Amino acid sequence: MHSKNEKIILKIEDITPEGSGVGRAEDGYVLFVPGTAPGDTAECTVLKAGRSYGYAKADSITEPSPHRTDPGCGAFGRCGGCALRHIGYDYELEIKGRWIAESFRRIGGFDIGKVNVRAPSFPDRYRNKAEYPAGTDREGRLRFGLYAPRSHRVVACTDCLLVPGFHRKIIAAAEDFCNSRGFSAYEDGKGGLIRHLYIRDARATGQTSVSLIVNGRELPDREGFAAAVKEALPGVTSVSVIYNEKPGNVILGDRYETLYGSERITDRLCGLDFEISPLSFYQVNRDGAELLYGIAGEMLGECPGTLIDLYCGIGTVGLSLAGRAGRLIGVEIIPQAVDDARRNAALNGTDNAEFICGDAAAAAEKLAGEGIKPSAVVIDPPRKGCAPSVIADIIKMSPEKIVMISCNHATGARDAALLCEGGYRLERIEGVDMFPRTGHVESVVLITRA
Repeated sequence: MHSKNEKIILKIEDITPEGSGVGRAEDGYVLFVPGTAPGDTAECTVLKAGRSYGYAKADSITEPSPHRTDPGCGAFGRCGGCALRHIGYDYELEIKGRWIAESFRRIGGFDIGKVNVRAPSFPDRYRNKAEYPAGTDREGRLRFGLYAPRSHRVVACTDCLLVPGFHRKIIAAAEDFCNSRGFSAYEDGKGGLIRHLYIRDARATGQTSVSLIVNGRELPDREGFAAAVKEALPGVTSVSVIYNEKPGNVILGDRYETLYGSERITDRLCGLDFEISPLSFYQVNRDGAELLYGIAGEMLGECPGTLIDLYCGIGTVGLSLAGRAGRLIGVEIIPQAVDDARRNAALNGTDNAEFICGDAAAAAEKLAGEGIKPSAVVIDPPRKGCAPSVIADIIKMSPEKIVMISCNHATGARDAALLCEGGYRLERIEGVDMFPRTGHVESVVLITRA
């Protein structure tokens, strides 16, 4: 049995999505060591020892892994954004392919070989959206930063390498504005006015929106905030305030007010224009989304009948595939997203699409009950995956093809197995690295009727 403060030398064999290396003592006992890489030999101190596994810190790396690289960021290890910046990117793609394959073997029971993970572009500066939480520094000044791992402690990060460099100017201007007015940072259970600074940009058009998220129904000197942003970023497309009085960790509220410019920004994706409001969901990696939806289109092929797009959001997936389908029916529970999807269909002259506002499970049941027999279904569920009733209703509708996009390979494997139990078979699986340098990876799966 191992104990706290024990000194031990470990050969690191694997890595977790949180960026902790995995090593085994001579007796097989597993220890997780943050900041280490597969191939490292490290002198470690045990911090916590459970019955079957424990946690340790690396005191020194005596033999560095050939996969180890310079993170290039002073906040790495203190910020919870990047987990894999200390390993080479080609190796990161290999690891992510192993994670997907292991989930589909262990959870789904699928006997698959190597999973290829495709990368859209350079792994830095890819995020078109960032939410910076407000915190208070030691001098009592409000600062915008990033959350530390597994906490809501705000860590200062003047230049996150996952976002465009111009964010620095907006952050500085927003901090100066808030501090000059004496605004306080929000803390759950304790109050405070300023919750987050929210920046998003449209890569294809160069349009940018900036929002301040506040805990209240009013922002004093709203015009001053808009002026500060315009001075920091001449040409900014939209400035707004988002009001969120709900306790807890939900970032966006359900009401916003445009202070300057247009209510929405427009991006171009897969040859289509998409209008994006401050509250709309839109993929954070535009190039990655084009790659992802392109693979989904390859898997779908031609769909002369009805294509149902569950969890459709603002319509990006379905509308990118509508040209392959005779009819598109999109389903989404958020009313504003449905409005955006309808607007985006009209904007692009897509006349074979309709969108239903409702829960995916209820809509799937309704469509199945109406006897609608889709040729294909595309699903892009949240991280928790599909509700069992959604799976059951898809099986009831009996489409020839199901294309499943999953941001969580564990729930994706589970859902694929449930579909296969209902008379389908797994045909193809691909990985797409939508979130380089983090522990997340998308998978796209083609499932056909057996």
